Amino acid sequence: MEKLDTKPWWNYGYVWLIISGPLLVVIAAFITAYIAVTRPDPVVDNDYYRHGIEINKTLNEQRDSLAPAIQARNHAATGLKPAQDSTPRP
Repeated sequence: MEKLDTKPWWNYGYVWLIISGPLLVVIAAFITAYIAVTRPDPVVDNDYYRHGIEINKTLNEQRDSLAPAIQARNHAATGLKPAQDSTPRP
């Protein structure tokens, strides 16, 4: 006759191995929720639009400063004289 194993379930290592994965995920979720609740997000600068305008002005100044060099390069490459732009730039 076979001998039945009558130990309680918590005495088996494989049970704890199976339980430990989901248990660690639940603990990590509680830790993440605690961190999210106790540490507020930093405030985003509301002046981002004005900052973008200033960046565009800086880029336009850089482009305008290179305009004669770009025209000379194009003239040297194609042999065509660049057309004069009659519209004033801001």
